[in-house]
Amino acid sequence: MVALPRLGYFISALASIVACSNASPSAPGASNSSAVPLRAVVLGDSLAVSPSQAEGFPADLQRRLDAMHPGWVVSNAGVSGDTTSGGLRRFDQAVPEGTRIVILELGANDGLRGVDISTVERNLSTLIERAQVRGAKVLLCGMETPPLHGWNYTVDFHGLFPRLAQKYGLPLVPFLLQGVVLNPDLNGDDEIHPNAAGAQRIADTVWPYLEPMARDVDRLAIGD
Repeated sequence: MVALPRLGYFISALASIVACSNASPSAPGASNSSAVPLRAVVLGDSLAVSPSQAEGFPADLQRRLDAMHPGWVVSNAGVSGDTTSGGLRRFDQAVPEGTRIVILELGANDGLRGVDISTVERNLSTLIERAQVRGAKVLLCGMETPPLHGWNYTVDFHGLFPRLAQKYGLPLVPFLLQGVVLNPDLNGDDEIHPNAAGAQRIADTVWPYLEPMARDVDRLAIGD
């Protein structure tokens, strides 16, 4: 992500709103594993590779899948500083044929740079549609952005992810950084990118949405 000064109480307030307005899904349960290797791809930015590939939240998701759904491989296709436009350019390379789940974690840098909301929405829509054409399920990760470009932009950005989730019938992580943003214990020295504990907290947030998707794919794979 783009380095910025402390975001202050603006993001903290947004996080509180999201926490109050979105209920967590039901707790996941164990399921039968598939003998066929199954791939999930995290198409993301620096949040996916912080503090490192080995300690980022995709690695923690891999450990959880290993424990509950053996046979899954999580590919971390996170690139620091990436935007939705960058995700489009590298989609074919990042998301190989046969991918079963795409965890779409892009948009934060677009918001920080003030990219037009219609452009961000068009890019995310195209990414979703490309994944679905390949038969992949999409887990959309919602983000918030501070009012660096005015409150109207921040409000419009806030509504973007729920709108796309409803349009395409996708599960939505309401706010990827819930509980992490502005928490010094969960961020690195730049106060923006998660440390190892923060990455684990992000995995905690993503897992209740990812696990049911993996379970459903496992059931279908048994009959493949």
